[in-house]
Amino acid sequence: MSTGTVTARGGMTWTVGRVHRPALLIWSAYVLLMVGGMLWLHYVTGPEVRAEEAACRKVEGGCIDFESAFGYSLGMSWVDALIAYSSYAVAAWAGASLTGRELERGTAQLAWTQSVTPVRWLTVKLAVPAVALTAGITVLVLVYRWAWSSDRDLRGDEWYYTDPFLNRGPAVLAYALCALAVGALAGLALRRALPALAVALGCMVAFHAWLDVRYDELWTSTTLTGTAAGRLPMTADQLELGAITRSGTRVNDLTCFGGDSDVDYTRCMSEKGFTDLYAEVHPASHFWPLHLMMTGVVLAVAVLATAAAFWLLRRRAR
Repeated sequence: MSTGTVTARGGMTWTVGRVHRPALLIWSAYVLLMVGGMLWLHYVTGPEVRAEEAACRKVEGGCIDFESAFGYSLGMSWVDALIAYSSYAVAAWAGASLTGRELERGTAQLAWTQSVTPVRWLTVKLAVPAVALTAGITVLVLVYRWAWSSDRDLRGDEWYYTDPFLNRGPAVLAYALCALAVGALAGLALRRALPALAVALGCMVAFHAWLDVRYDELWTSTTLTGTAAGRLPMTADQLELGAITRSGTRVNDLTCFGGDSDVDYTRCMSEKGFTDLYAEVHPASHFWPLHLMMTGVVLAVAVLATAAAFWLLRRRAR
C-alpha cells in the first residue's frame, strides 16, 4: 500500500503509526520489560538479599552473601544503563528508519507530491515518536525514582553517579528527544539509512560522553573549610580537595593530611605554609539545580537540531 493511499485514507498520523508500528511495539515492550525488571528486583530480589543479610548477622563471626548482593546490583546496573543510554537506540532508529530510509527509497518524495507538504510530513514524523517517548520515559522515571529511593540500603551508588543522576528526572527524556531530532537531521542530510544511523549514533555518544563529565560545572559548587572539608559525607559530590596557604591561595596538596600524629600534621602545615583544608563540593541539595540545567542544555541542542532539520528540508524540497 503506497504512502499516498494510506495518507488519504487515515491521515498522516495514522500512516506514521502504521509504517513504524514494529518500532512502537518494541518501545512498548522495552518499557514494560524495564518496569517489570525494577518491580522484580524490588519485590523479589531485594527481600532475598535482606533475608540473607539478616541470616548472616546471626552467624558467629558473620558472613557475606556475595551471590545475593551481586544478583541485585547486577540487575540494577543493567536497568541503570539501559534507561540512561536508550537515547542511543532512538538516534540510530530515527536516522536509519524515520527519515533516512524513506528518503533513500523515495517514499517521502512520493508523499510530498500528493496531499502532504514536506513540513507537515516531518512535523508528524517527529511528533508521533516524541509522544511515545514522552509517555514511556515518564513511566520509567517515576518507577525508577521509587525503586532507587526504596532500596537505598542495597545500592552502592550515590545521587551524583552518572546513571542515577540522569535517570531520576527529565534529563533522560531530554536526551531521547534530542536523539530523535539528531537522528532525523542525519537522515535528511545524508538521505541514506546506514550512514545516517552511524552519524546520529556517533553524535549522541559524543555529546552524551562530553556532558557526563561537564555537568557538575552547570551550577556553582559549595566551598567547605576546616573540619567540614575533612569529614565530607558520602552524599557530597567532591570536586576539589586541597590546602589553603597563608596568602589565601588554594593548592592541590594533601601531603600533610596523611600524617601519623598531630605533631607531624602541625609541623607539615607550618613548613608548607598551610593554614587550612578546603573542599569544593556539590551537596545533595544541588541535585535538582544541576539536573534541570543539564536538561536545559540537552533540550537546547534538541531545538537546534529540529530547527536545522526543518531548514534543510525546506531547501531540499524546493
